[in-house]
Amino acid sequence: MRQAERYRLIVERFAREMPEPKTELSYSNPFELLTAVILSAQCTDKRINAVTPALFAAFPDAATMAAAGVEHILEYIKSVSYPNNKAKALKGMASKLVEDFGGEVPADMDSLLSLPGVGRKTANVILSVVFDRPAMAVDTHVFRVAERLGLTTGSRTPEATERKLTAMIPAEVLGRAHHWLILHGRYVCKAHTPMCGGCFLADLCRHHEKEHGKAQVRGQSL
Repeated sequence: MRQAERYRLIVERFAREMPEPKTELSYSNPFELLTAVILSAQCTDKRINAVTPALFAAFPDAATMAAAGVEHILEYIKSVSYPNNKAKALKGMASKLVEDFGGEVPADMDSLLSLPGVGRKTANVILSVVFDRPAMAVDTHVFRVAERLGLTTGSRTPEATERKLTAMIPAEVLGRAHHWLILHGRYVCKAHTPMCGGCFLADLCRHHEKEHGKAQVRGQSL
């Protein structure tokens, strides 16, 4: 199957099965989403959603978080991964927002990347979810699922995967595609135990084709 055809069919299938995918992080404004995404690095959305209500109540905006001490912020996020580093990042992010952006989350990549704790993945999430820009945030789920489906081949970095997906997926669905790939990786195409038998993309999947072929060969050799 040609790659362009693979992309077209997979996008159509996702659009049918998951017409309105959304982030599973709980938030009510851009600052809260930015905070939650920074916290979510190497941590589950479920864990982040457990700590953010109290965190957001204590620090409802960048100004209040910027005015707080790192130890005060740390009290609210002790149960997440790498809490000390993340507390420092949140303090730095909030301070930068107040000092350079009037307390508001900026809407361009370069400005977002200037914020402590914000890398390209986080910036792309904000651009896509908050500002409805055609951006593709690549996390471990997106990286893995794209490779297994055959949307990428031998991609070595998240940036390479981002470039490929951005080039091949229509801009008008790119934001949804980010959520499609994350949710599919989280609940179906899991890292160690992919649920191929119940996957609506199995007939289009390069990984499933390879594994199915191996299974046939093993069966014939017994």
